[in-house]
Amino acid sequence: MLKTFLPPEFKVQIDHERCRHCKRCLQQCSFGALKFNDRVIPEHRLCVACHRCATFCPEQAIEIIPYPLAFKRSPHWTVTHRKNAYKQAETGGVLLTAMGNDLDYPIFWDSMVLDACQVTNPSIDPLREPMELRTYLGRKPDKIQLEATKDGKLKSKTKFPPQIKLETPIIFGPMSYGAVSLNVHKALVMAATEAGTVMNTGEGGLHKELYSYGDHVIVQCASGRFGVHADYLNAGVAVEIKIGQGAKPGIGGHLPGEKIGAEISKTRMIPIGSDAISPAPHHDIYSIEDLRQLIYALKEATGYKPVSVKIAAVHNVASIASGIVRAGADILYLDGFRGGTGAAPTVIRNHIGIPIELALAAVDDRLRQEGIRNRASIIAAGGIRSSADAAKAIALGADAVAIGTAALVALGCRVCQMCYTGKCAWGICTHKPELVPRLDPVEGAERLTNLLRAWSLEIKEILGSLGVNAIESFRGSRERLRGIGLDAQTLDILGIKPAGR
Repeated sequence: MLKTFLPPEFKVQIDHERCRHCKRCLQQCSFGALKFNDRVIPEHRLCVACHRCATFCPEQAIEIIPYPLAFKRSPHWTVTHRKNAYKQAETGGVLLTAMGNDLDYPIFWDSMVLDACQVTNPSIDPLREPMELRTYLGRKPDKIQLEATKDGKLKSKTKFPPQIKLETPIIFGPMSYGAVSLNVHKALVMAATEAGTVMNTGEGGLHKELYSYGDHVIVQCASGRFGVHADYLNAGVAVEIKIGQGAKPGIGGHLPGEKIGAEISKTRMIPIGSDAISPAPHHDIYSIEDLRQLIYALKEATGYKPVSVKIAAVHNVASIASGIVRAGADILYLDGFRGGTGAAPTVIRNHIGIPIELALAAVDDRLRQEGIRNRASIIAAGGIRSSADAAKAIALGADAVAIGTAALVALGCRVCQMCYTGKCAWGICTHKPELVPRLDPVEGAERLTNLLRAWSLEIKEILGSLGVNAIESFRGSRERLRGIGLDAQTLDILGIKPAGR
């Protein structure tokens, strides 16, 4: 066996004077980084900084710090590049990672600010005046005809296509059963029901226990067709065709066989212990015409419920989006390169795709220029961290935003990027029977509901400061955005002015 040149990434420091040898830290660590021999002894090399031991230590006797081994500085050969070379020299394999892109690329949300109202157009107090966050996802008619009723009121003569009603413009993005535990899905769907929004199943099907929540579920049909059958397609309020994912454009999915237990096997409709491999392409989609055929097949199978198409943000995303909308999609789900994932090759996650801010602006602008923006709603995803990000995305043209990593963080995730190991100490990305119960779905649902409530209140505050009383009036209002420190070309793509103008 080759000797490893890799130093530990983290160092676990134990204050032995405070430690009372309760061994709770050993019980909490799912990576085997702590042992006991007269006292707690850390195995630094196995620590992933999930913080479970430090969080549950009753004496707060544990501290986790970066391992203090100095590498000679090189701007070109960074420490990360050297460590990756060590890993691949020892394994000969593709480097895997999880969660979103963590390289130091520009985050355009942080270089955009929102305008405010003051005198001529006064602001609105959201605590004392009505503020509407309700929005509808789905195709809108080209025009609306009204007619008068006998009592003199007006009503619409135009018949609207099926819509998904959201009480807040935030949904839970797709995370599959298998990538995350059933308790995570339970928490997500209960929170979505309480908050009046929806969760997306991801490509792993929907557990039978959750069918009763179908009014708040979007079911996904991915290339592997895991768990896809007539009852499943009709269980939710909409069906999503997953073409691409922001964290790994052009790459399929792979859930290792050791994660395919009895329940996941039953839900995904594959044998116990078999690898769940979803190919990169749908093998029945090789053109826009093929996609159109699947869209309308799913509409026929579900009584014409809305159909969403999820794509990764890539350089020609605007023209792709135009074709998808013309093919009949009711919702377009755009996923930027900072989107999370349960597992992906590190090189793909870090170097393929483009930011959601640029993709969203380009798509919204293209659909408006072609006069087809009303034919589909846009969901923006891939790096939404706060209510401010959500508000800026809506101002750039999104109808709603989807959150995945933010939801997992609310459930306790420490973003240690070890989802693919199945050893999640917080019971989130694991199916080990001793770890799954660590996440209480009822408590998790409460935490997620609180997150959505807090973000929704903050969005109302933002709207009030802009003198807007409805989220529908704010969508696509790029004139309310200003860029700080952005070059002229980026400002042009985003369609916003620099601050000061």
